[in-house]
Amino acid sequence: MQDEHLKRRGLMLVLSSPSGAGKTTISRRLLEIEDDLTMSVSATTRRKRPGETEGKDYYFTDNQDFGERVNRGELLEHAKVFDYYYGTPRAPVEKALSAGRDVLFDIDWQGTQQIYEQAGDDLVRVFILPPSTRALEARLRARAQDTEEVVARRMSEASSEMSHWQEYDYVIVNDDLDKSLQQVRTILAAERLKRTRQIGLGEFVKLLRSGH
Repeated sequence: MQDEHLKRRGLMLVLSSPSGAGKTTISRRLLEIEDDLTMSVSATTRRKRPGETEGKDYYFTDNQDFGERVNRGELLEHAKVFDYYYGTPRAPVEKALSAGRDVLFDIDWQGTQQIYEQAGDDLVRVFILPPSTRALEARLRARAQDTEEVVARRMSEASSEMSHWQEYDYVIVNDDLDKSLQQVRTILAAERLKRTRQIGLGEFVKLLRSGH
């Protein structure tokens, strides 16, 4: 009887953290484990790179089309990064939520704020902190893909990013990847069970009370 009457609206799960704190790794693991979770695909004005697929990696567009989407309110959030624009199309996200699928976002605090202003009830915000500044710097250096100047800039940006922790619903200190992953999964499981996300719950309880 439950399956006949109860459905669930999906949620938007945002993971934010300073670079090197582990959100990308956690995101990748979540997508491998959670069947009802899909990654948000952004629109961008930069050119497609070799190996990238339209609609999977990005929705590729030009400046004029991107600007028109912004004006029509078709993007949940958008920003300019260096010379290119990036944004989250509203329609695919809404389609997933209506079908009971959850959408994962790997965005910063500014993008999170924009989405919250438009879709606060659907949003679950998780901020991931490093166990220490020293550990964060060590992780950035261990990647061996950035120059000293880039590492220094990322460390400076990290301080600014971390100052926004109070704008999030949950905060996780990532001192152990497996533990942090499980904590995010626990948050996701609890949020999925929220009364407001269970469609048809009132009718289901009414049937129960009538003896069905």
